Amino acid sequence: MTEVGSPPATNSYDVDAIAQMERIVLDLRVMYRERNEALREVTRAHHDALLRLSRAAEYRDDDTGVHIVRIGCLSEALALRLGEGPTFARMLRSAAPMHDVGKIGIPDHVLKKPGPLTPEERVVMNRHPEIGAEILGRSRIPLFQLAAEVALCHHERWDGSGYPRGLSGEAIPMSARVVAVVDFIDALTMNRCYRPAFAAQEALSMLTAQRGLAFDPRIVDTFVAHADELFALRDRIDAEPPDYDELVASG
Repeated sequence: MTEVGSPPATNSYDVDAIAQMERIVLDLRVMYRERNEALREVTRAHHDALLRLSRAAEYRDDDTGVHIVRIGCLSEALALRLGEGPTFARMLRSAAPMHDVGKIGIPDHVLKKPGPLTPEERVVMNRHPEIGAEILGRSRIPLFQLAAEVALCHHERWDGSGYPRGLSGEAIPMSARVVAVVDFIDALTMNRCYRPAFAAQEALSMLTAQRGLAFDPRIVDTFVAHADELFALRDRIDAEPPDYDELVASG
Protein backbone atom coordinates (compact mmCIF):
# COMPACT_ATOMS: atom_id res chain seq x y z
CA MET A 1 0.00 0.00 0.00
CA THR A 2 1.39 3.39 -1.02
CA GLU A 3 1.98 5.80 1.83
CA VAL A 4 0.22 9.18 1.77
CA GLY A 5 2.51 11.83 0.27
CA SER A 6 4.96 9.41 -1.37
CA PRO A 7 5.48 9.46 -5.20
CA PRO A 8 3.54 6.86 -7.15
CA ALA A 9 5.40 3.71 -8.01
CA THR A 10 6.76 3.46 -11.56
CA ASN A 11 6.43 0.05 -13.11
CA SER A 12 8.71 -1.38 -15.79
CA TYR A 13 6.11 -0.65 -18.48
CA ASP A 14 6.25 3.08 -17.66
CA VAL A 15 10.06 3.07 -17.71
CA ASP A 16 10.11 1.35 -21.12
CA ALA A 17 7.52 3.79 -22.51
CA ILE A 18 9.53 6.79 -21.32
CA ALA A 19 12.75 5.36 -22.78
CA GLN A 20 11.02 4.65 -26.08
CA MET A 21 9.63 8.20 -26.18
CA GLU A 22 13.10 9.62 -25.55
CA ARG A 23 14.50 7.50 -28.41
CA ILE A 24 11.74 8.76 -30.72
CA VAL A 25 12.49 12.39 -29.79
CA LEU A 26 16.21 11.85 -30.44
CA ASP A 27 15.45 10.16 -33.77
CA LEU A 28 13.20 13.05 -34.78
CA ARG A 29 15.94 15.55 -33.95
CA VAL A 30 18.38 13.63 -36.13
CA MET A 31 15.82 13.44 -38.95
CA TYR A 32 15.11 17.18 -38.80
CA ARG A 33 18.83 17.97 -38.73
CA GLU A 34 19.46 15.72 -41.73
CA ARG A 35 16.45 17.15 -43.57
CA ASN A 36 17.59 20.72 -42.99
CA GLU A 37 21.09 19.90 -44.18
CA ALA A 38 19.64 18.24 -47.28
CA LEU A 39 17.55 21.36 -47.96
CA ARG A 40 20.64 23.54 -47.59
CA GLU A 41 22.50 21.31 -50.05
CA VAL A 42 19.63 21.54 -52.55
CA THR A 43 19.56 25.32 -52.18
CA ARG A 44 23.31 25.50 -52.76
CA ALA A 45 22.94 23.29 -55.82
CA HIS A 46 20.23 25.58 -57.23
CA HIS A 47 22.40 28.64 -56.62
CA ASP A 48 25.40 26.89 -58.18
CA ALA A 49 23.37 26.11 -61.31
CA LEU A 50 22.20 29.71 -61.62
CA LEU A 51 25.72 31.07 -61.22
CA ARG A 52 27.06 28.76 -63.89
CA LEU A 53 24.32 29.75 -66.34
CA SER A 54 24.77 33.46 -65.65
CA ARG A 55 28.53 33.21 -66.06
CA ALA A 56 28.07 31.45 -69.38
CA ALA A 57 25.85 34.28 -70.61
CA GLU A 58 28.20 37.01 -69.41
CA TYR A 59 31.31 35.43 -70.91
CA ARG A 60 29.55 35.23 -74.25
CA ASP A 61 29.02 38.98 -73.96
CA ASP A 62 32.75 39.57 -73.28
CA ASP A 63 32.27 40.50 -69.63
CA THR A 64 34.65 39.73 -66.78
CA GLY A 65 31.94 38.07 -64.70
CA VAL A 66 32.14 40.65 -61.88
CA HIS A 67 29.12 42.39 -63.42
CA ILE A 68 26.81 39.55 -62.38
CA VAL A 69 28.10 39.68 -58.81
CA ARG A 70 27.43 43.42 -58.64
CA ILE A 71 23.96 43.02 -60.15
CA GLY A 72 23.00 40.45 -57.52
CA CYS A 73 24.38 42.28 -54.49
CA LEU A 74 23.12 45.71 -55.55
CA SER A 75 19.66 44.33 -56.34
CA GLU A 76 19.47 42.80 -52.86
CA ALA A 77 20.63 46.04 -51.22
CA LEU A 78 18.19 48.17 -53.22
CA ALA A 79 15.28 45.82 -52.52
CA LEU A 80 15.95 46.08 -48.78
CA ARG A 81 16.02 49.87 -48.97
CA LEU A 82 12.68 49.77 -50.76
CA GLY A 83 11.22 47.96 -47.76
CA GLU A 84 11.06 44.50 -49.34
CA GLY A 85 11.47 41.56 -46.99
CA PRO A 86 14.87 39.92 -46.45
CA THR A 87 13.73 36.60 -47.93
CA PHE A 88 12.71 38.22 -51.22
CA ALA A 89 15.84 40.38 -51.27
CA ARG A 90 18.10 37.38 -50.70
CA MET A 91 16.40 35.40 -53.46
CA LEU A 92 16.70 38.38 -55.78
CA ARG A 93 20.45 38.47 -55.16
CA SER A 94 20.65 34.96 -56.64
CA ALA A 95 18.06 35.53 -59.39
CA ALA A 96 19.16 38.97 -60.65
CA PRO A 97 22.41 37.78 -62.29
CA MET A 98 20.26 35.67 -64.64
CA HIS A 99 18.69 38.73 -66.30
CA ASP A 100 20.63 38.27 -69.54
CA VAL A 101 20.93 34.48 -69.63
CA GLY A 102 18.84 34.45 -72.84
CA LYS A 103 21.83 35.92 -74.67
CA ILE A 104 23.11 32.35 -74.79
CA GLY A 105 20.60 31.89 -77.63
CA ILE A 106 21.61 34.98 -79.65
CA PRO A 107 23.98 34.40 -82.60
CA ASP A 108 27.48 35.87 -82.27
CA HIS A 109 27.14 38.03 -85.39
CA VAL A 110 24.33 39.89 -83.59
CA LEU A 111 25.48 39.68 -79.96
CA LYS A 112 29.06 40.74 -80.68
CA LYS A 113 28.47 43.14 -83.54
CA PRO A 114 30.69 46.20 -82.94
CA GLY A 115 28.38 48.72 -84.62
CA PRO A 116 24.67 49.56 -84.44
CA LEU A 117 22.20 46.75 -85.08
CA THR A 118 19.96 46.77 -88.13
CA PRO A 119 16.20 46.62 -87.48
CA GLU A 120 16.25 42.92 -88.32
CA GLU A 121 19.17 42.30 -85.94
CA ARG A 122 17.42 44.29 -83.22
CA VAL A 123 14.42 41.93 -83.49
CA VAL A 124 16.78 39.00 -82.97
CA MET A 125 18.50 40.66 -80.00
CA ASN A 126 15.18 41.56 -78.40
CA ARG A 127 14.29 37.90 -78.18
CA HIS A 128 16.79 37.29 -75.38
CA PRO A 129 14.29 37.98 -72.53
CA GLU A 130 11.91 35.31 -73.84
CA ILE A 131 14.78 32.88 -74.45
CA GLY A 132 15.96 33.41 -70.88
CA ALA A 133 12.48 32.87 -69.48
CA GLU A 134 12.15 29.71 -71.56
CA ILE A 135 15.45 28.36 -70.23
CA LEU A 136 14.53 29.03 -66.61
CA GLY A 137 10.75 28.98 -66.49
CA ARG A 138 10.15 25.27 -66.89
CA SER A 139 11.39 24.67 -63.35
CA ARG A 140 9.06 24.51 -60.34
CA ILE A 141 11.87 25.72 -58.07
CA PRO A 142 10.93 29.18 -56.67
CA LEU A 143 14.43 30.58 -57.21
CA PHE A 144 14.36 29.61 -60.89
CA GLN A 145 10.85 31.00 -61.27
CA LEU A 146 11.99 34.36 -59.87
CA ALA A 147 15.00 34.30 -62.19
CA ALA A 148 12.69 33.60 -65.14
CA GLU A 149 10.51 36.56 -64.12
CA VAL A 150 13.56 38.85 -64.04
CA ALA A 151 14.87 37.55 -67.36
CA LEU A 152 11.52 38.05 -69.08
CA CYS A 153 10.65 41.49 -67.75
CA HIS A 154 13.86 43.46 -67.13
CA HIS A 155 13.53 45.31 -70.48
CA GLU A 156 9.94 46.36 -69.85
CA ARG A 157 9.54 50.10 -69.26
CA TRP A 158 7.44 51.97 -66.73
CA ASP A 159 5.71 53.90 -69.55
CA GLY A 160 4.80 50.71 -71.45
CA SER A 161 7.20 51.16 -74.36
CA GLY A 162 9.50 48.28 -73.45
CA TYR A 163 9.67 44.68 -74.62
CA PRO A 164 8.78 41.85 -75.02
CA ARG A 165 5.20 42.35 -73.72
CA GLY A 166 4.82 46.12 -73.42
CA LEU A 167 3.97 45.94 -69.72
CA SER A 168 3.68 49.23 -67.85
CA GLY A 169 3.73 50.52 -64.28
CA GLU A 170 3.14 48.03 -61.51
CA ALA A 171 2.19 45.33 -64.00
CA ILE A 172 5.95 44.89 -64.31
CA PRO A 173 7.10 42.60 -61.47
CA MET A 174 8.96 44.33 -58.66
CA SER A 175 11.92 42.01 -59.18
CA ALA A 176 12.38 43.18 -62.77
CA ARG A 177 11.85 46.85 -61.89
CA VAL A 178 14.64 46.68 -59.31
CA VAL A 179 17.04 44.82 -61.60
CA ALA A 180 16.35 47.21 -64.49
CA VAL A 181 17.54 50.19 -62.43
CA VAL A 182 20.58 48.36 -61.06
CA ASP A 183 21.57 47.03 -64.50
CA PHE A 184 21.22 50.51 -66.05
CA ILE A 185 23.51 52.12 -63.47
CA ASP A 186 26.01 49.27 -63.49
CA ALA A 187 26.25 49.24 -67.28
CA LEU A 188 26.85 53.01 -67.38
CA THR A 189 29.57 52.93 -64.73
CA MET A 190 31.67 50.14 -66.27
CA ASN A 191 34.20 50.50 -69.06
CA ARG A 192 33.05 49.19 -72.42
CA CYS A 193 35.06 48.52 -75.56
CA TYR A 194 33.26 51.41 -77.30
CA ARG A 195 33.32 54.00 -74.43
CA PRO A 196 34.82 54.68 -70.99
CA ALA A 197 32.73 54.39 -67.83
CA PHE A 198 30.52 57.32 -66.88
CA ALA A 199 31.18 58.99 -63.53
CA ALA A 200 28.72 58.11 -60.77
CA GLN A 201 27.08 61.54 -60.70
CA GLU A 202 26.64 61.55 -64.47
CA ALA A 203 25.08 58.08 -64.34
CA LEU A 204 22.68 59.24 -61.63
CA SER A 205 21.64 62.20 -63.78
CA MET A 206 20.93 59.84 -66.69
CA LEU A 207 18.93 57.59 -64.35
CA THR A 208 16.88 60.52 -63.07
CA ALA A 209 16.13 61.58 -66.64
CA GLN A 210 14.41 58.20 -67.12
CA ARG A 211 12.32 58.49 -63.93
CA GLY A 212 8.71 57.66 -64.82
CA LEU A 213 9.71 56.75 -68.39
CA ALA A 214 11.88 53.65 -68.31
CA PHE A 215 11.93 53.20 -64.55
CA ASP A 216 9.63 53.10 -61.53
CA PRO A 217 9.88 56.59 -59.94
CA ARG A 218 9.97 55.20 -56.39
CA ILE A 219 12.86 52.88 -57.21
CA VAL A 220 14.80 55.69 -58.90
CA ASP A 221 14.24 57.98 -55.91
CA THR A 222 15.34 55.25 -53.50
CA PHE A 223 18.50 54.51 -55.48
CA VAL A 224 19.39 58.21 -55.62
CA ALA A 225 18.71 58.66 -51.90
CA HIS A 226 21.06 55.77 -51.05
CA ALA A 227 23.52 56.29 -53.93
CA ASP A 228 26.56 56.76 -51.70
CA GLU A 229 25.96 53.45 -49.91
CA LEU A 230 25.20 51.57 -53.12
CA PHE A 231 28.23 52.90 -54.98
CA ALA A 232 30.39 52.08 -51.95
CA LEU A 233 29.08 48.50 -52.09
CA ARG A 234 29.88 48.40 -55.81
CA ASP A 235 33.44 49.60 -55.14
CA ARG A 236 33.96 46.96 -52.43
CA ILE A 237 32.89 44.21 -54.82
CA ASP A 238 35.27 45.50 -57.49
CA ALA A 239 38.14 45.76 -55.00
CA GLU A 240 37.64 42.27 -53.56
CA PRO A 241 35.31 40.16 -55.72
CA PRO A 242 34.08 37.07 -53.86
CA ASP A 243 35.39 33.79 -55.25
CA TYR A 244 33.08 31.18 -56.68
CA ASP A 245 32.84 29.08 -53.52
CA GLU A 246 31.90 32.15 -51.47
CA LEU A 247 29.14 33.01 -53.94
CA VAL A 248 27.66 29.52 -53.82
CA ALA A 249 27.86 29.40 -50.01
CA SER A 250 26.09 32.76 -49.72
CA GLY A 251 23.17 31.69 -51.87
